[in-house]
Amino acid sequence: MSKKLTADATAAPASFEEAMAELAQLVAQMEAGQLPLEASVAAYARGSELVKFCAIQLEKVESQVKVLEGDMLKPFAEAGEAEL
Repeated sequence: MSKKLTADATAAPASFEEAMAELAQLVAQMEAGQLPLEASVAAYARGSELVKFCAIQLEKVESQVKVLEGDMLKPFAEAGEAEL
């Protein structure tokens, strides 16, 4: 059962999580060969839009974290490492 892309699918996602879920669904459909050629091209285009949306959301969050951390991102400590 393949889901056709509709006008709703071209709308901006409500959240990062929604975009990731839609992207995962598109990838699964394309990998399974469930879409005809034209729908595959449309799915690829939609996937590109979703990736851009997610990248922008991640950049916004990174900026917020930089502000909270005093403009200095800190790497996560490896398991077993003590923070200095």
